[in-house]
Amino acid sequence: MKNLYVSLSCLVCFLLFSCGAGEERKPLQHEPANLDKDKKESLQYEEEKNFRSLKQLTFGGDNAEAYFSFDDQQLVFQATNKKWNAACDQIFVMSLEGTQNEDPPMLSTGLGRTTCSFFMPGNKEILYASTHLGDSACPQTPRSVNGKYVWPIYESFDIFVADLEGNITKQLTTNPGYDAEATLSPDGKKIVFTSTRSGDLELYTMDVDGTNVKQVTSELGYDGGAFFSPDSKQLVFRSSRPTTSEEVKNYLDLLKQGLVQPTNMEIYVCDVDGSNMKQVTKLGKANWAPYFHPSGKQIVFSSNHHSASGRQFNIFSINVDGTGLRQVTFDPTFDAFPMFSYDGKKIVFSSNRNNGGTRDTNVFLADWID
Repeated sequence: MKNLYVSLSCLVCFLLFSCGAGEERKPLQHEPANLDKDKKESLQYEEEKNFRSLKQLTFGGDNAEAYFSFDDQQLVFQATNKKWNAACDQIFVMSLEGTQNEDPPMLSTGLGRTTCSFFMPGNKEILYASTHLGDSACPQTPRSVNGKYVWPIYESFDIFVADLEGNITKQLTTNPGYDAEATLSPDGKKIVFTSTRSGDLELYTMDVDGTNVKQVTSELGYDGGAFFSPDSKQLVFRSSRPTTSEEVKNYLDLLKQGLVQPTNMEIYVCDVDGSNMKQVTKLGKANWAPYFHPSGKQIVFSSNHHSASGRQFNIFSINVDGTGLRQVTFDPTFDAFPMFSYDGKKIVFSSNRNNGGTRDTNVFLADWID
């Protein structure tokens, strides 16, 4: 957003889609709840009935994809923040108290670019993808090709495990090409990730030690940002699947350049083995960053389908069968990357709210009310 954030749930470079590239942040379309005229924006909007005790955890920079530890006591997230020696996305960890009183420790190497971190079983290690083996410098981030907004798919991304002191303990992928967007099943047994090892961007699963790799999706298009259901039996993910000959050609041409165009995505669910594939949303525009509700019967996700300009992203909820769509958040610029705590009592997400008119994206935490 700032450039508009459409950095998918476990998106490769969430910074690329910041709110309105080079554009000024739009004024609020309505007054937030409890906002005095002489104060900045309130954290919470009156319409956000599912939130209670909303709290801001980070304060400046670009912070996103914050995910709970299995004991719901910590959050691992990615950030670009020069004050933290992160010129491009690096992985950090923080308590639920946030970063206001102290800088969070960096768990990645500080080299290359990282994405999509997630706690491993036992809460003593994390999973994340990094380009540092390909180049220690931050990779270039192309934003458009022939006037079309694009994301880079870095071939140097591989998936690693690190301890909470930042030491890499294992490299889980070694195949040539893109391997990233990895998340763990609630039962702690499986990892799902996106890879180009087949020549297309498909979902795969593997055991937590990197063995027993199995392909989940096989249809042409970018399948990514996957998460497991609470019972670890299903996957929810976003996909941009070209259908016309022109769309197919455009997708393949960009893929050859290590790029994708993420402006048309929908939400899908399937069993962990790829069976029972179902398209949940048919909203148009960009629907992404999905996560299962603790009941396993609903999905929260980010979307700009309601925005004429396509520059406003909010979190929505929908039933797994595609019914019951409703809006959850109401910031006029950007809300995304929702995740529920494992006990189902809290939700964490990223937003451009309360940033003083800057381009900062911060992490927020709230009690969840159904």
